[in-house]
Amino acid sequence: MKTAHVDTFARDNLPPRGQWPEFRFDLPELQYPGRMNCAAVLLDDQVRAGHGDRIAIRAPDGECTYAQLQAQANRMANLLVQEMGLKPGNRVLLRGPNNPMMAAAWLAVFKAGGICVGTMPLLRAKELTEIVNKAQITHALCDRRLDAELELARPGCPTLKQVRYWYDDATDARIAAQPDAFDTVDTAADDVALIAFTSGTTGKPKGTVHFHRDVVAMCDCFPRSCLKPGKDDIFIGSPPLAFTFGLGGLLCFPLRFGASTALVERFTPESMLEAIQKFRATILFTAPTMYRALAAIWNNYDLSSLRKCVSAGEALPDATRQLFRLASGIEIIDGIGATEMIHIFISHTPETVRRGATGRAIPGYQATVLDEHAKPCAPGVVGRLAVKGPTGCRYLADERQRNYVQDGWNITGDAYLMDEDGYFFYQARTDDMIISAGYNIAGPEVEGALLAHPAVAECGVVGVPDEERGMVVKAYVVLKSGVPGEAMAKALQEHVKRSIAPYKYPRQIEFVAALPRTETGKLQRYKLRTTS
Repeated sequence: MKTAHVDTFARDNLPPRGQWPEFRFDLPELQYPGRMNCAAVLLDDQVRAGHGDRIAIRAPDGECTYAQLQAQANRMANLLVQEMGLKPGNRVLLRGPNNPMMAAAWLAVFKAGGICVGTMPLLRAKELTEIVNKAQITHALCDRRLDAELELARPGCPTLKQVRYWYDDATDARIAAQPDAFDTVDTAADDVALIAFTSGTTGKPKGTVHFHRDVVAMCDCFPRSCLKPGKDDIFIGSPPLAFTFGLGGLLCFPLRFGASTALVERFTPESMLEAIQKFRATILFTAPTMYRALAAIWNNYDLSSLRKCVSAGEALPDATRQLFRLASGIEIIDGIGATEMIHIFISHTPETVRRGATGRAIPGYQATVLDEHAKPCAPGVVGRLAVKGPTGCRYLADERQRNYVQDGWNITGDAYLMDEDGYFFYQARTDDMIISAGYNIAGPEVEGALLAHPAVAECGVVGVPDEERGMVVKAYVVLKSGVPGEAMAKALQEHVKRSIAPYKYPRQIEFVAALPRTETGKLQRYKLRTTS
């Protein structure tokens, strides 16, 4: 299908076709036309179908309808094209917290045929410079409150020629002066819509390239089969829109199903529950660490509207699942996704949960566990998680593509075992497996045992070198009660020995005030390893 992109940089820097994964479009809802703009599907089609008066976005300072969101996205698209000179295929840096302007900016870039490159609000100039230069970004739309780091980055970003800041009187006036009609660019379904950079849990981030059809496909798989939202649902959550977990759960999913989303810029556990109560939210997206914190204060709020909760971003410890269910009565919908896959591909419904399991491959995807020779593992044997479906890994000009895609499978870097019923049980990231005196020990399993102790608030487990055993298990522990020291360490070690196989217990324990995490809440174990 002929591209609508005048600037073909992204397409030109896709991996060779022979390095792409196998793509599958087995479901009827995945039979997309050759030409598709995801903003037209998510927004314009809703207005055209007569839903313009329905609420699309709720925020602390008000709400807007689908028609109002469309008008604002159109005005911003006109600004991009008429005043900033955007050409289809140009890359646009988006920088801002979760708010209606950020949502409109995403849709505006899609509509104008540009390529969205979302960035986390806490990124510094050095990290922004790397992203801008890797993706050869030409334009930027940014919240004025986040201008400092972007301005520091600009001298080192020769391709970045056009920058506008919203919540800036001059720019806001220029946006308001634009026409509220815009002819959405007729992109091909396989034109690039976004370049999502990985969150950096393992070091240098990679740019993952996704097409317009990928954005729609993520809406037609996990939410349709596991979440089953309706037009009266109100989504809420903590992941930034710059993170594909947040882009799906807090913008694309609600729009696809004619529902609404409540966008709040920053959350603490208390403010999250206050917002759920205020907006009468029905579906929550957040990370395991937040669910653990929410459970402790759940009874202080009226949360009767909430009916479904989704956890992703990192593994959900069973101790956290049980703690939250006891507090809320809600069974968390766990899921594993990847920036490379754009969103969740293994999950379950609340009715089909199996204790300790992430779930099964959702409709539209296939998943298996492979050994080191790329052969399927027997049930119960730990190996490498492999997946294929309507989305998959295409790194932007990156040699690491060869490692991620093998024999048509996306090799996610996760160690899993699969039981005879097709349920997948997370063990660790493959580079987080600890081999100690010949035993394979999964760090997250030890973390789960530690989290079941009432004195533990958070923990991270890694392997550290040891002359006698090759490696030993070390735990970094944040306490919520008790006194750090030798007695507490001994108590935690004995607790782990009683909970799981004794050889897995942490031979070293270090008490810390906080753990290193990404902006999306993922534990950065590689930082723990480098400090050990």
